[in-house]
Amino acid sequence: MSAASLPSQLFTAIDHVGVAVPDLDEAIALYRDSFGMTLQHEEVNEEQGVREAMMAVGDSGACVQLLAPLSPESTIAKFLDRAGPGLQQVAYRVVDVEAVSAVLRERGLRLLYDAAKRGTAGSKVNFVHPKDAGGVLVELVQPAAH
Repeated sequence: MSAASLPSQLFTAIDHVGVAVPDLDEAIALYRDSFGMTLQHEEVNEEQGVREAMMAVGDSGACVQLLAPLSPESTIAKFLDRAGPGLQQVAYRVVDVEAVSAVLRERGLRLLYDAAKRGTAGSKVNFVHPKDAGGVLVELVQPAAH
């Protein structure tokens, strides 16, 4: 899909909100036992330096992504050191992450990666720099084909 053929609405849905947590198992228990959310997916993403869990928000298709650092050098560890636990990102679902990235670059926004990287469950992701997105780290998520 080329940037020219994208609809005016670049994002199709809120895919997830990312929450930085120091202990993934404790966070899963909180979201499951207190909020009644279901663990939809859990994985270790070595490239991103995180252990993560996707907690389903009812049957909406949206999730809360819990992110715990694998090492003190990971981006999430640095976030926790700087800001403490809490909201780390908002992720929007897209049909074609490369085409949306191209449109956003044309509009003057900086993206963190030159090309999309592997995200949760085989998705393709890129991020808009928070300084170009009102102070919010915006993730673009193209879900893996099923």
